[in-house]
Amino acid sequence: MISSAFWRGRRVFVTGHTGFKGAWLSMMLARLNSEVAGYALAPPTDPNLFDMLNVGARMADHRGDIADLDALAGAMAAATPEIVIHMAAQPLVTWGYRDPVETYRTNVMGTVALLEAVRRTPSVQVVVVVTTDKCYENREWGRGYREDDRLGGRDPYSSSKACAELVASAYAQSFLAASGLRVVSARAGNVIGGGDFAADRILPDAARALLAGTALRVRAPNAVRPWQHVLEPLYGYLLLAEAAFQRADISGGYNFGPGPSGERNVAQLLDGFYAGFAGAGGWEVDGGPHPHEATLLRLDTSRAAAELGWSPLLGFDETIAWTAQWYRAYLGREDVRGLTQNQIDSYMGQRVRLTSPFASPARNMEDAPHGKRIAVGS
Repeated sequence: MISSAFWRGRRVFVTGHTGFKGAWLSMMLARLNSEVAGYALAPPTDPNLFDMLNVGARMADHRGDIADLDALAGAMAAATPEIVIHMAAQPLVTWGYRDPVETYRTNVMGTVALLEAVRRTPSVQVVVVVTTDKCYENREWGRGYREDDRLGGRDPYSSSKACAELVASAYAQSFLAASGLRVVSARAGNVIGGGDFAADRILPDAARALLAGTALRVRAPNAVRPWQHVLEPLYGYLLLAEAAFQRADISGGYNFGPGPSGERNVAQLLDGFYAGFAGAGGWEVDGGPHPHEATLLRLDTSRAAAELGWSPLLGFDETIAWTAQWYRAYLGREDVRGLTQNQIDSYMGQRVRLTSPFASPARNMEDAPHGKRIAVGS
């Protein structure tokens, strides 16, 4: 479990805070009474979770390009963080095929800029670099990939994330470890949850098809993925950061995935999601042609379990139910802000060693008095 006492007042710098996972993480940190600063471009979609929940009201909201070193370093220096969680990325496999240059620039050189900014910021003690399960060279093995397996990737997105892992390792060994600063990486499986509106992601596409009253066209219905609710890896990132801050034996990469119980193919995922809408909606196979996608991807999370005490909390059925509940509320124009807060509280109530109280929900919302946006860079 994480400790509320550890996170209370802790200065945390989050890159990519305007994205889907970043908005959820920023709300979790605000609930823990952390002092949060974020650095990212404007939210990548319209609508988007960050604006919908007014997440910026509870944090210092810096806007800029992750590869702009001077702007990033200036924002980080202003925040004087103790912990940096790096999530800014080009996160889509399909977009990596469309624009490989921007994908490598963001995911690789953005990580270089992040670690260079850390070198200029003496307050930083821990950096968590978030990558993906796709950083491994996928050989379609039946066993889960372990942290010491070969990195790689045949598509630009996966390759760029493997490169980001190598950058993080090189900076840790060449520059940062000697000063006592710890750099760790988090490799998460496929995440789902309310508030994701990205293109070419399966459940956001399913929600849009429901709204349009059309059948969803699916590229690879038999592809198996380790589906997990977004709160699961985010809790893992916080647990990893807290452990790295306090223990010298925490280093390198850590996998966060649901295990075999969360592994389903795309068809099973969609059938479970549509069941939450009383059978509304449906899908059909899109015959292609399409770029290559792996058909099987599994993570071995035994290291996170043994060294961090991390394990999944939500089963597959509950993960799907929470996700469908959120999109039902959104499509029905209900209070998704309150629902999101309730899901966070329900989850964190079982994950936090509560030695100091949570923030009141009002501090996370639009009536927070000290939220600000700071324009930085281009």
